[in-house]
Amino acid sequence: MGRLFVVNLEDGNVYTCKHCHLHLALSHHIISRAFHCRHGKAYLFDKIVNVTVGEKEDRMMITGLHTVADIFCVGCGSIVGWKYEYAQEKGQKYKEGKFILERFKVLGPDGSAYVQHGQDVQISGSDTEDA
Repeated sequence: MGRLFVVNLEDGNVYTCKHCHLHLALSHHIISRAFHCRHGKAYLFDKIVNVTVGEKEDRMMITGLHTVADIFCVGCGSIVGWKYEYAQEKGQKYKEGKFILERFKVLGPDGSAYVQHGQDVQISGSDTEDA
């Protein structure tokens, strides 16, 4: 196995992997906090680091068919979200090349973990935005 190269983010508020605390993204790279996934909230980022991208696959989401690839933390191998590779719908093209970090799988800039409250959390995966 080769040497692990990681990026240490020093400027700003950092989101980290909840398992190994490796830096993943800066808060000023968030495009939207209004996304949802099977574990609750998810954030759309334009730039993240320290992940590997898995195999592309088509997924039907509430906003239409998307080609996505799961993203994995390079520190521990945990799935932390997905990358949008292609969107079928014209109105969804802005997501292409962007990344979703599932809030349940990362620690916030203050070190806080996302906690699900009650049974109101959507169980099936989606990428919908709050209106």
